Amino acid sequence: MNIGDVSARSGLPAKTIRYYEDIGLIKPLREANGYRAFREQELHKLAFLGRARALGFTIEDCRSLLALYEDKSRASADVKQIAQAQLDRIEAKIRDLEAMRETLSHLIENCAGDHRPDCPILEDLENGAHLVKASE
Repeated sequence: MNIGDVSARSGLPAKTIRYYEDIGLIKPLREANGYRAFREQELHKLAFLGRARALGFTIEDCRSLLALYEDKSRASADVKQIAQAQLDRIEAKIRDLEAMRETLSHLIENCAGDHRPDCPILEDLENGAHLVKASE
């Protein structure tokens, strides 16, 4: 299969496939003319990587998961540890987003939204800007 075929079948853009090759996640064969020749094995790995990335795993997590997938003597505890770390990151992001939602909801509720110039939303953004400058 060429890169167009494998892109269509895996659902990944050709640019992503080339990137995965550049960083060593996949190693397609090369034909005499230099073109990539993908086997079912690479297609399967690309589908695996696409799903892992859709779940938010980092490239390094994907590298580890692929190595574990290919290691038939692996311990499932090693896979679970990587997945648990990703779940922990997702849960932390959810907490951060919930805090952002609460703050923004509070600011919107306290903004009159009328013709007056005073606005708690802008005041909060300004105060936050001062905090950023102070910590730089």
